[in-house]
Amino acid sequence: FTNEQLVGRAFAGRRDEVQLATKFGNERLADGTRLGINGRPEYVHRACDASLERLGVDHLDLYYQHRVDQTVPIEETVGAMSELIAAGKVGHLGLSEASASTIAQAHAVHPITALQSEYSLFTRDLEDEILPVLRELGIGLVPYSPLGRGLLTGAIRSEGALEQNDSRLSGYFPRFHGAALATNLALVDAISAVAETKGCTPGQLALAWVLAQGEDVAPIPGTKRVSYLEENVAAVAVELTSADLEELDQAVPRGAVTGARYGDMSSIDT
Repeated sequence: FTNEQLVGRAFAGRRDEVQLATKFGNERLADGTRLGINGRPEYVHRACDASLERLGVDHLDLYYQHRVDQTVPIEETVGAMSELIAAGKVGHLGLSEASASTIAQAHAVHPITALQSEYSLFTRDLEDEILPVLRELGIGLVPYSPLGRGLLTGAIRSEGALEQNDSRLSGYFPRFHGAALATNLALVDAISAVAETKGCTPGQLALAWVLAQGEDVAPIPGTKRVSYLEENVAAVAVELTSADLEELDQAVPRGAVTGARYGDMSSIDT
């Protein structure tokens, strides 16, 4: 809720200068209490109206379902989302962490513009089934966590490098603990060695790899500092040859990363 309010304040009076996207689906109370995943049509409308109010705008360019509600047929959820387009409240529809079959079912109800799912050198499972469906249907991929929640930057060298209240220290992120972390840091070292030959940082190399996967791929790395933002943006200048991509495949073979990306994967549509 607070994020939408802050974003709304940031571009107040400049709405036409930005492409605005937000999500619904992880229902919460005003105090942040989680109620679960909700894809019911009436909630789709209610959540959109609440987001518009918090953002202080009259329409969204892209509206995502944050997680697929496996208790509600996707056709019903997307049908309600399409009604928002008809009402002029939303321009385009998106899904997040949806399976290949769900994407196809949703797209049959109304064209889906984008899928936001985790994708990076450390998380490549969507290449098997999901990415081919996206390209068949003309849907863009918006990878979140393209830096592996910070691991791929090379800045995290131990659990002690994270503040005590950092969520990555919780059991929800297994890749940051014990033997898994040690194995994954060895992979980061291999990436860092390649980055050195390219004259860039490990994080820039990881982002350049994601960008090299196609013009239909637009990563959204998160950052809290302007310096990190500037570093991330500079990744667009890192050009990777086919030899570079092959070297990275050898440095981080698929399946080499240790630990699931979430400790609880039950919210991920499969």
